[in-house]
Amino acid sequence: MICRNSARTLVRIAAAAIALASGPSSARERLGYTLAWSDEFDGAGVPDPAKWSYDTHANKAGWYNHELQYYAADRPENARIEGGRLIITARKESLADRPDQGGQRYTSARLITKGKAEWTYGVFEIRAKLPCGKGSWPAIWMLGAAAGWPDGGEIDIMEHVGKAPGEVSGTIHNRSTAGTFGKSGQMRIPDACDAFHDYQIDWTPEAITFAVDGKTYHRYVNAKTGTAQWPFDKPQYLLLNLAIGGEMGGDVDDGIFPIRFEIDHVRVYQRTAGTGGAATSRR
Repeated sequence: MICRNSARTLVRIAAAAIALASGPSSARERLGYTLAWSDEFDGAGVPDPAKWSYDTHANKAGWYNHELQYYAADRPENARIEGGRLIITARKESLADRPDQGGQRYTSARLITKGKAEWTYGVFEIRAKLPCGKGSWPAIWMLGAAAGWPDGGEIDIMEHVGKAPGEVSGTIHNRSTAGTFGKSGQMRIPDACDAFHDYQIDWTPEAITFAVDGKTYHRYVNAKTGTAQWPFDKPQYLLLNLAIGGEMGGDVDDGIFPIRFEIDHVRVYQRTAGTGGAATSRR
């Protein structure tokens, strides 16, 4: 069990690390953090294939949680770099000529770093502007690379549904939360669909702390009870996607399309070796 004083200290450390994710690099380095991986989405065209791949594996069978979208690969209409941003666009259309089509009436994209970049611990910051409208469900999240779900764990850095435009959530899923909605916290962001915000976590061996623009709103602590509660000492990879409908997205208003999920940058900071609690990465 963590004593109250130790818990307060951990909260202060986590909050400081998250706040510095947006600050000068020299300040981060003084705390022992360096930039380990990033994508600033410079240039134009499709997402960098050295950093991202397209996840389309469930198109034919249908996606989880009763989602309604078809995730397209290598299709600029659904994922492109433009104006220094990654733009994921969901559209009301059916790509009937594609062999993995499962009858979906909406298209979108799901980008992952699996096999290209995976991390254990660090400060993760994704600056994004979210889509709105009934049925939209953008997400910034992570999955365990070493084991399937739920044993590998899931870290939902940010989830948002268009039917609740002023609220974002951060959630943990693992074997101990299976059959539930996970361990979640919420934060009000009234202009989430109109302005860019920094969606952040600080992931250490002790806890995963969630924040927006450096303001902490949720924390999941390692209770030291085993891997069912804490599978988060092994690598995870990052996912960016825009789902439609499903159990969280709910009913879809076809009048909202096309809708855009815009990501300005993705940055991963990790502790420098020798500063304590050093992280590991594969990149």
